[in-house]
Amino acid sequence: MSTANIRFIGGGNMATSLIAGLIADGYAPHAIQVSDPSPERRHALQASLGVRALAGNAEALAEAETLVLCVKPQLAASVCAELAPLLADRRPLIVSVMAGVPEQTIQRWLGAPLPIVRAMPNTPAMVQTGAIGLHASPEVDTEGRNRAETILRAVGLVRWVEDESHIDAVTAISGSGPAYFFLFMEALEQAAIELGLDGETARLLTIQTALGAAKMAMESADPPARLREQVTSPGGTTERALAVFDEADLRALVERAARAALDRAVELSKTLSEAP
Repeated sequence: MSTANIRFIGGGNMATSLIAGLIADGYAPHAIQVSDPSPERRHALQASLGVRALAGNAEALAEAETLVLCVKPQLAASVCAELAPLLADRRPLIVSVMAGVPEQTIQRWLGAPLPIVRAMPNTPAMVQTGAIGLHASPEVDTEGRNRAETILRAVGLVRWVEDESHIDAVTAISGSGPAYFFLFMEALEQAAIELGLDGETARLLTIQTALGAAKMAMESADPPARLREQVTSPGGTTERALAVFDEADLRALVERAARAALDRAVELSKTLSEAP
């Protein structure tokens, strides 16, 4: 793996997951630096991962060839303003995992058209099973795309989108998507209890069924519709259950929910893009 130095700005859960994934993939800990204002978090990162943890964002910044921005969106403008004068004569690759912050806004805050890859990971990235959407600004070359993909691929599946607006669709599907599945699992677990199963059995059967279905879908060449048909015997129990979902127009409900998430992502992105 490349030995290019990587600097993480922010050492929260997502940064920790990315760093752990990189190291598990063979990346050298000494080539990774992370800055975070929390002494406890810095100590934990150094102790558990062996990376260099710094208090200030400016310290040793010149060593970094890639900056991964992992700060909260509401802190993005001030962090970028701090970094801007330090990056005036350099062009590191910027990988942003800040939700809802457009690439042009980051460039405006940094004061230069730097190469930026915008990433939309989801929470399963914390257990190396994430689904991540990426978009590259025009300034990003092939090497930069490969470098960004290597970083994000350490925590899950990566897919590029060619239009930055499609990151909002990624947000609505895989970014928010884990909550949709958790809600369905929650409902199925409760249904199991209502049908007489004890809580622990209901929980484990629900989780394992979700895991098994996802694994089959990932490993099979058949689309989900075909896999569903294979489970659904004519006149059987599954067919009866699916008829109830059809009566409630589940497909239309899911589309409405995803569109509502997309609309909110667009609203948040617009708000952040208008920030000074």
